[in-house]
Amino acid sequence: MREFLLTFIPLFVAVDAIGVLPLFISFTEGLEARAKRKIIIQSIITAFCIGVVFLFLGKWIFKVLGVLVSDFKIAGGAVLLAISLADILRHEKSHRMPIDTVGAVPIGTPLVTGPAVLTTIIILVDTYGMRPTVAAFVVNLIIVWIIFTFAGAITRILGKAGSKALSKIASLLLTAIAVMMMRKGIIETIAQAIRG
Repeated sequence: MREFLLTFIPLFVAVDAIGVLPLFISFTEGLEARAKRKIIIQSIITAFCIGVVFLFLGKWIFKVLGVLVSDFKIAGGAVLLAISLADILRHEKSHRMPIDTVGAVPIGTPLVTGPAVLTTIIILVDTYGMRPTVAAFVVNLIIVWIIFTFAGAITRILGKAGSKALSKIASLLLTAIAVMMMRKGIIETIAQAIRG
């Protein structure tokens, strides 16, 4: 259970389902319930497939490229830091996407399973193993599905300002996780250099 929580929390922060919610609402505004359900299913399937492929092939890709996990921790931490800072500092943008593909791109990827999630997944698999990481990823996708399904009600409860505030808090947590990943990667790299 401890390992599950240690994998679930970073993934929950990286996925940022509440932060994605306002974008989901803007993409699906004015659509019928059936069309919204189709977009939700499409987004979850896309996010799941990309995440699972990266779960199983991520380390193999590293071997082929000659990249160490410590290298990826530093690079991934830097990417996460840039993403989280951009999210904290950005102003609201208007979004207009084709209805047929909006579930896959951009909702499924990169909004639900994007660079932050993929970076977190590869590090969690290396740190805690495959089983808790897969379980945490699947549970997070279930949470995304629930939040998207009840998007209207959640937005009414939180209000526009509330959902934005939660998104910024999640971004701050992601910034802290990014710094932690970079710190661990640097320490591992120094330790490997000392060992020779």
